[in-house]
Amino acid sequence: MSAQNRSEIQALLDRHGVKPNHRLGQHFLADANITRKIVEVAGVGPGSKVVEVGAGTGTLTRALCAAGARVVCFEIDTGLRSVLEEVTQGLDVELHIEDAMRIDLRHVLDGDGWLFVSNLPYNVGTPLLLEAIRKVMSIRRFVVMVQNEVARRLTAGVGSPDYGLPSVIAGIHTTATIAMRVPPQVFYPPPRVESAVVEMTRVATPEMAERAVELARAGFGQRRKMLRRSLASVVDDPVVLLEKARLLPTARAEELSPAQYLDLARA
Repeated sequence: MSAQNRSEIQALLDRHGVKPNHRLGQHFLADANITRKIVEVAGVGPGSKVVEVGAGTGTLTRALCAAGARVVCFEIDTGLRSVLEEVTQGLDVELHIEDAMRIDLRHVLDGDGWLFVSNLPYNVGTPLLLEAIRKVMSIRRFVVMVQNEVARRLTAGVGSPDYGLPSVIAGIHTTATIAMRVPPQVFYPPPRVESAVVEMTRVATPEMAERAVELARAGFGQRRKMLRRSLASVVDDPVVLLEKARLLPTARAEELSPAQYLDLARA
């Protein structure tokens, strides 16, 4: 079951009268080596349960099935329904032609041990991913293709210019690393920016994780201000809170690690 190359994707789309939708951030993966590496990084094998968002023309879907996985995939573009029905015929695929942002994955994914493996659409990838990291505990591992800029934000540490709320959320709930960089020419059509595959493995959810995210959101919402001011919208006395957490009242949002946001939440 070979991965689709550029000419095959073009022919497939032409046959079904479909064109890549720029508004939906569609850039279809057209490289067998990258597809294979994503499946390997995800650790997909016989019996794996995988959720895929942004199935596109199904090249990653087919590779996941070839490795032995059962795949639940989502695609918002109704024009790709016939494409996906053709390329996944006879495979262990549960196809949803609907907006994954409107679906509570906790009600779709049965049991535990799910893998989230996707070439995420550029325009919705980050909020959907962060929502799943925070709330869908049945997903134990995430391997996602995203814009390189997003990859840096997800994996950044304190002191990095890319450090922000996505870094805190990923740092609280997962261990996150960049598995590989991906050039534009492996996609059809090629995007204007480089991409990267991020690998995230869930850790045990810490106590007060959601409160920590709330505090971080308030802090980064006004990141030029000191936390004693930016946290005033979510706590009664930020100065007292910072003292309890043994943090300086002059601290700013980007100076606190995920662990320190958890300290704040517990305080």
